[in-house]
Amino acid sequence: MNSPQAILSKILTYSLVDGPGNRLVLFMQGCNYACPACHNPHTIGQCNHCGQCIPACPQNALSLSGGKILFDPESCDQCDLCLAACPISANPMVQQYEVEQILDIARKNRAFLSGITVSGGEATIQSKFVRALFSAIKRDPELGALSCFIDSNGHLGEKSWRKLLPVTDGVMLDIKAFDLPLHLELTSRDNSRSLKSAHILKGAGKLHELRFLLIPGKTDKKSELDQLVVLVEQLGGDVRVRLNGFQHHGVRGEALGWPRMERDGVERAADYLRAAGVEQVVTPAVYF
Repeated sequence: MNSPQAILSKILTYSLVDGPGNRLVLFMQGCNYACPACHNPHTIGQCNHCGQCIPACPQNALSLSGGKILFDPESCDQCDLCLAACPISANPMVQQYEVEQILDIARKNRAFLSGITVSGGEATIQSKFVRALFSAIKRDPELGALSCFIDSNGHLGEKSWRKLLPVTDGVMLDIKAFDLPLHLELTSRDNSRSLKSAHILKGAGKLHELRFLLIPGKTDKKSELDQLVVLVEQLGGDVRVRLNGFQHHGVRGEALGWPRMERDGVERAADYLRAAGVEQVVTPAVYF
């Protein structure tokens, strides 16, 4: 049986913002949401090999052969001009990795790592690879102490979660919005699966934190915050909520016209949640 492969947009060997401690982060390509506010919009689509990115590359790191885009990482200087040229928010620089290749990267950086996080895009779209990778890490005598985390929008179904959670140590769950029309506006999907995932993960002891993006005039409304309070109460109260403020970094299209969420707006929302009984509220350390 062939080992599953992952399509990765990027690998970070050092991150302090993608889970506890210092983490190896895999940014998986592809997402089942289409969020205007996404700061990694190039991880949403899958390359259709149209070739429009090729003229944008000054280093000639991209070519078209047999109807497929070929990427030469040795020639690439990471200017990312090809990402801006892509008409479908895809990444022509993606590469395929097998589990053993990721294990090799983890071993080389093991002395500095607390764990590994799969992000995206939406990591659970490639859940077979994630499960194989996490299982291999748990079995490896050198890597077994690393914690395995998932950053997810929660659209994965319950049956698939049940397969993945035994080898997962924690999930950082993004709740985009509670009002259904607003969630559809912000993601193109309904939020029933995400809200159900919160209960599944909490029941399994794997919900590391809820993440909530504050967008001025949209998700920072009292009605949204009140429903966030209700969700935390339903989950038992002992849930960490990480608030993030919408910024323009990496964003494309209509969301560039939305106002940025300033620090005082985030702090007001945090104070409101704390006053309503949410004890664990985390706000950004840096605003940009």
